[in-house]
Amino acid sequence: MADWVVTLGRSHPVVAAGGARLDIVDLADAGLPLLDEPAPALFGTYRNAHTRRWSHTIASFDGFVVVTPEYNHSIPAALKNAVDYLYAEWAHKPVGFVGYGLTGAVRAVEHLRLVMTEVKAVPLGSQVTLSVFDDLTHADPTDPTSPATMTARGHQAAALAGVLDDVLGMYRALAALRAPRDGASPDLSSCEDPTSQAQEPDHSESGVGDRS
Repeated sequence: MADWVVTLGRSHPVVAAGGARLDIVDLADAGLPLLDEPAPALFGTYRNAHTRRWSHTIASFDGFVVVTPEYNHSIPAALKNAVDYLYAEWAHKPVGFVGYGLTGAVRAVEHLRLVMTEVKAVPLGSQVTLSVFDDLTHADPTDPTSPATMTARGHQAAALAGVLDDVLGMYRALAALRAPRDGASPDLSSCEDPTSQAQEPDHSESGVGDRS
């Protein structure tokens, strides 16, 4: 799903002209355990190397398109855990959504909007709702675990273009709020080198960030 988002996203006029860059951030590559920081993320006092790497990765982006499935009316535990690790790094950044599942993950996205609001991100109303019945083609139609390819219906590309329009427009509008201020963000000077994750990671669950 994230590959489909990036492939179409890189043809967006702003991205194609070099005005923004799309990268994939994969939670599987981040390797975050169940939240194990002793202090709330609000304080920005990260003790663990994996937290500092995750902080550096998220801080480097100006906005996000989160790609998420839906489980039992909500978002995956791994995605909630990844959000909870940080606070200031999400602040004043727009978030668009691409959901996929039996019902297009519309309920998961509604939950995620509330979560992102709590960390001062700016969730947008636009979203893409992909159906595992109508937007995927399985090698074996009787086996939902068989290999599948994206065959997104025509209107889905237009919906994604709308999401990208909103994220790209909003991150510019929020730029002044993201300007460094005393006490506005944690000290990242001790972060370990995140090159293996920040440059070309793959992230189908938490999605696609947009950065200038």
